[in-house]
Amino acid sequence: MTRTTPHHPSLSRDPADLIAGQWTPLASSGAPAIESHNPARPGEILWRGEPRAEHVDRAVHAARDAFKVWSRWPKEERAAVLRTLAKLFNDNIDRITALLRDEVGKPTWDARGEAQILAGKIDITLDDGPMSRVAGFEAPLGPTKAGRCWFRPHGVMGVVGPFNFPAHLPNGHVVPALAMGNTVVIKPSDKTPGVGQLMGELYHQALAQHNAPPGVVNVVQGGSEIASRLTRHPHIDGILFTGSWPVGRRILEANLDHPGRIIALEMGGNNAAVIMPGADLAQAVVECVRCAFISSGQRCTCTRRVIVHESIADRVISAICKAASNLIVGDPAAEHPVFMGPLISEQARDAVLAAQSAMARAGASVLVQSTRMDRDGWFCTPSVVQVDGFSTATDLAQDPGADFEVFGPLLRVCIARDFEHALELANASNYGLAASIFSRDPDAVDDFLRLARAGCVNVNTGTAGASSKLPFGGLGFSGNHRPAGAFSLDYCAYPVAGMIESGSASTISPGMRFEPDWVA
Repeated sequence: MTRTTPHHPSLSRDPADLIAGQWTPLASSGAPAIESHNPARPGEILWRGEPRAEHVDRAVHAARDAFKVWSRWPKEERAAVLRTLAKLFNDNIDRITALLRDEVGKPTWDARGEAQILAGKIDITLDDGPMSRVAGFEAPLGPTKAGRCWFRPHGVMGVVGPFNFPAHLPNGHVVPALAMGNTVVIKPSDKTPGVGQLMGELYHQALAQHNAPPGVVNVVQGGSEIASRLTRHPHIDGILFTGSWPVGRRILEANLDHPGRIIALEMGGNNAAVIMPGADLAQAVVECVRCAFISSGQRCTCTRRVIVHESIADRVISAICKAASNLIVGDPAAEHPVFMGPLISEQARDAVLAAQSAMARAGASVLVQSTRMDRDGWFCTPSVVQVDGFSTATDLAQDPGADFEVFGPLLRVCIARDFEHALELANASNYGLAASIFSRDPDAVDDFLRLARAGCVNVNTGTAGASSKLPFGGLGFSGNHRPAGAFSLDYCAYPVAGMIESGSASTISPGMRFEPDWVA
């Protein structure tokens, strides 16, 4: 039985778009509706609205108008708005947590963890360290001439968010964009529109408290049609995207004729962890299992592949299977500890089970079988699959070790002969987001840090999770060298060079003639 409420209790209004500081209801437009369900209780519809394509144009134009004023605000005044926003985030942690739990399906501790890092992004962005890279500088060029570099905001930034961290990841784009004087149009994931609206409410509240111009932040809901309209819009200046490689590829293709438009892509990963002899094996197993199955395997940094040295393979693989089999999967709102909740949708769950079956048919050994759980909701148990190796092939039906990102609780393991073989297997991917090595051998660690093809390379800790005090981004299909985290300010402004002459010097080059009395 489906139960529909006007909106989740964490929201203060019915489904609406935020345009030019005003909320416009999303009902009775005649367009196909989008709705979000509680993944643990799919009969509960938490948000339902009918997107309007014309809202994209209105939002972009509102952001363009607001940019003329917002970009002129002193950076200290923009920072004051963001500090107010940080306080609102902290004051509303319970609201944000409840909505993340119910709309994404994260266990309460996981949802709260996301809610608690929102304010920290603001502190890190405004810190002198990150800000120093966009502070500008001067250099003497002559007795009366100076060279100057300063940074300008791009203009209107389109932020396209994902479902797995629907608060944290878009916020990681919005905060630095605002700090540098840009305005934004946010298109939340159509799987988590409620979180997108709640974030819009908090942005709007912070801006209103400081009498910011209407349209600094706009929120437009919808699916792929709305996203395409935004990322192709002629009047935006940047696209800040978090999602999958196929969608990122379409964004790049759509913007081939806009080389001046900044495009920052954060995409998926097929992340590897290498476990070598001499490592703390308990530490390695705990970290690999935690990072493989946290958030039901729906993090771009989740460990997808574990590569174990043959001398320790029996012990390590057996322990991984036992640890995976003992994970508690259940209702995200349960009072007792739950590690894994449901997947975001029935399609996501079925994709995990289909991948597991394809690998088995292609010759892989299913050590821990993922199955649908006999309960309401889009739950499945963890999967551990052993393969002979990994390759950059892409067809699981032909090669169970193919370079295929399964976005859910499925971990593949394989055995390596030595360190060189392990490194080769780890790098057998067109993705390049995260990688880890578990080893006490300083030479192996140094080689891995130098040669592992990833943007985030860890030692004796798992691949999942990242610090906003550091850059975050990947290579290949994982990103386009626009790291977020502490480096997010860098793609939110561009450098301008100027030569400033304060005297009367000028240069008369060979072949030129000039007489002062010509201007007398």
